[in-house]
Amino acid sequence: MRVYADNAATTRTSRKALDAMLPYFTDVFGNPSSLHTYGQEAKTVLEDARERIANIIGAKPKEIYFTSGGSEADNQAIVTAAINGANKSKKHIISSKFEHHAVLHTLQKLEKQGFEVTLLDVYEDGYVRPEDLEKAIREDTALVTIMFANNEIGTVQPIKKLAEICKEKKVLFHTDAVQAVGHLEINVADLGVDMLSLSAHKFHGPNGIGVLYARNGIMLRNLIEGGAQERGKRAGTENIPAIVGMAVALEEAVSKLDDTKRIAGLRDKLISELTKIPHSKLNGGNGGNGERLPGIANFCFEGIEGESLLLLLDDDGIAASSGSACTSGSLDPSHVLLALGLPHEVAHGSLRISLSDENTEEEVDHIIKCVPKVVEYLRNMSPVWDELQKGEKQYVIQ
Repeated sequence: MRVYADNAATTRTSRKALDAMLPYFTDVFGNPSSLHTYGQEAKTVLEDARERIANIIGAKPKEIYFTSGGSEADNQAIVTAAINGANKSKKHIISSKFEHHAVLHTLQKLEKQGFEVTLLDVYEDGYVRPEDLEKAIREDTALVTIMFANNEIGTVQPIKKLAEICKEKKVLFHTDAVQAVGHLEINVADLGVDMLSLSAHKFHGPNGIGVLYARNGIMLRNLIEGGAQERGKRAGTENIPAIVGMAVALEEAVSKLDDTKRIAGLRDKLISELTKIPHSKLNGGNGGNGERLPGIANFCFEGIEGESLLLLLDDDGIAASSGSACTSGSLDPSHVLLALGLPHEVAHGSLRISLSDENTEEEVDHIIKCVPKVVEYLRNMSPVWDELQKGEKQYVIQ
């Protein structure tokens, strides 16, 4: 049996989205910026997709800007707030310690340009505390950027409350909602966010296309120059097939939100069974207080290396990960797990299982059967595990 359980990295493009895309490679192929009939046909399709996506997330069409994905959308949102803030002598930005690297690396770059960054704690349970945010906001704070749901451990942040605090303090609020859109009900007007990022390949849309929602009135700053596309804020000929595929995939995902209860049930079954493995733990949300994404569960197994675990599970037909796909080539432990307070040696032995609506109970049972067997095999050949068993080292996970 082959099981794809790495949906937080990317999802399979749905057949419905693919079928919708195909005509725009060959039949309606004009450049939307062209004035002739071919171009205007493409322009009509572009604006129709913009309106459909806007309606789903409670935005206005003119607040939707198409990007190459979530990373670009994050970058543009943060750089926009930084430049606009600096023009008003506001050079302080607040985020959290377990953001995606698209956010953290952008903030590091801004620090080198004279901005000051405060990263909020996320504690052992993986949640930002609204009271911490309230204390951290200063007179010179230009932006707060907090992810909607963590891509490694699945904890969903209290976004509406965080946005309310920012509104009271008159500070811009951005959320990286790449893992949340298509899996949770999201309405930007109800949430009160100023900017939001999303990416199609996380909800069965194509790779390489995303959206930055920017509330009307925000003066976006360009990352890419060279044309008047996206109302002059994102140069480059629009990828009409991918944009159409994203709109269709998002509509399809939202129509299936009722299935999240089934997916959450499969997730909870994984949590219940895999935490029975001695000296293992679920990462984040341990206390049960707070929302989790329906499909993500992240575990640590003491005494093993996550990379070896992944390779052996792949031999059993199971595709999973040890953290973010964007850092899968790194030998360092996950910054997300370190932010939860886990020591390096334990964070190295992590496993992220991320399910979608395509996964079945039979597949989850296969995971439950294989993981304990592989963990035991790796522990039997681990000198670290041998030292723990002999009492020469103390267990971190009891």
